[in-house]
Amino acid sequence: MAILKILQYPDDRLHKVATSVKQVTDSSRKLIKDMAETMYAAPGIGLAATQVDQHLRIIIVDTSEENNNLMVFINPEIISFSGESDCEEGCLSVPGIYEKVRRAERITVKALNLKGDPFSMDAEGLLAVCIQHEMDHLLGKVFVEYLSPLKQTRIRAKIKKRVRETM
Repeated sequence: MAILKILQYPDDRLHKVATSVKQVTDSSRKLIKDMAETMYAAPGIGLAATQVDQHLRIIIVDTSEENNNLMVFINPEIISFSGESDCEEGCLSVPGIYEKVRRAERITVKALNLKGDPFSMDAEGLLAVCIQHEMDHLLGKVFVEYLSPLKQTRIRAKIKKRVRETM
């Protein structure tokens, strides 16, 4: 297993739309293991393949306190949603930035698992938010793009300043 480099906003590669996984293979399972190691090391509760510059429709999520409930979604698709929730979000690709984003409170998602078998599940609360957040990455969207243009400008300025300070 390996820790992968996480792309940082506003990297253009974060805006690439991911392609469907045609078949779950040993190669895709290795990518998922590396993504899990990367997510846990960061530390985070979700990661999309897009964030590690692999533009495949794969997301992983683990909202457990103990980091022992890894969920894998290959070619995920939200088939229903209801309610609304304003939840503060952060992102491994936008470190140190947390903002409220409005999302569906409950969702039903269908996907393939590690074996390539189809499944569906209902999610609510933090899990639903996390799945929606990670699925946005597959569409080339970063959570800060839900914010006002003014907030986006401030975030870009903050990131540029942080980059200058680390050089």
